[in-house]
Amino acid sequence: MGDNEERGGKEDQGNRGYGHKPFKRSRSHFTDRITADGRDGWPVESGRYRLVVSRACPWASRAVISRRLLGLEEALSMAVTDPIQDDRSWRFTLDPDGRDPVLGIRYLAEAYEKREPDAPGGVSVPAIVDVPSGKLVTNDYQQLTLDLATEWTALHREGAPDLYPEPLRDEIDEVMEGVYRDVNNGVYRAGFATHQEEYEKACAGVFRRLEMLAERLAGQRYLVGDTITEADIRLFTTLVRFDPVYHGHFKCNLWKLTENPVLWAYARDLFQTPGFGDTVDFDHIKRHYYQVHSGINPTGIVPLGPDLDGWTTPHHRERLGGRPFGDGTPPGPVPPGERVGPPGQPA
Repeated sequence: MGDNEERGGKEDQGNRGYGHKPFKRSRSHFTDRITADGRDGWPVESGRYRLVVSRACPWASRAVISRRLLGLEEALSMAVTDPIQDDRSWRFTLDPDGRDPVLGIRYLAEAYEKREPDAPGGVSVPAIVDVPSGKLVTNDYQQLTLDLATEWTALHREGAPDLYPEPLRDEIDEVMEGVYRDVNNGVYRAGFATHQEEYEKACAGVFRRLEMLAERLAGQRYLVGDTITEADIRLFTTLVRFDPVYHGHFKCNLWKLTENPVLWAYARDLFQTPGFGDTVDFDHIKRHYYQVHSGINPTGIVPLGPDLDGWTTPHHRERLGGRPFGDGTPPGPVPPGERVGPPGQPA
């Protein structure tokens, strides 16, 4: 649901249905694009739209990272939902009176219903809502960040990096396809598997791809080229959740991220790069997975571990060269209202 699992009617049993039905990643139903020329009826415009995210959700976290790296904080406001969904999905219970202060709604579902009552596919984040009308514009998690990088350029900060450089797009797309199929989505196929063979196939695929990525990253700092791209963002949002939730909760436990020297150093390198770790809320991540997925964790107990202090230790990846932001610069300080706590502590 929040992570685009396909879920909708009573037969799915809401949160209790996880792990009791075949897993299927639903396609985004609302695929309108916000573009510089407004060809879908949604032109890029500062202050017009609101990005709704959960800091727990890896798909939404892509958008949070991209927005920060590109310096779109003032142009595109952001709403952060409660990490604990109920069966109506994402709630604004972190805000005063349980309403988003800009949209004035209690549930993200209300923006979906304004756009299309009884729309299929459930209520997912990330989502962009048109503030004047209160209607959902898009929940296309695959395209959304690419458009932030390529269509919103007039509103990018000075020194913003090129996260989807045109000469490298074919290679970036190829790398991202494998990462999506086997890693981003693969951990869910393993975690929500309903029988042994299904689980083993998915789990083996996760680690096979991770080993391929480790081999690729052994000799280069970033996945494609010598700067951070969209491909790194998409891999990072799964890696940062790997030991806290996917290793135990989703049974992807052939080895921990911390046991793979290359991937662990790569993940720490990104985590310590402005725009990555300063958007991560481990408290939200752990509570969401362990408390929402009651079909596979019926007690709702959230584990104390793992120790997260290692995220800030030296990684030495700078020895491989590379320039994180290319010819650009790091983003500035995190806006006060968007700060998260240090690793291992609630915000």
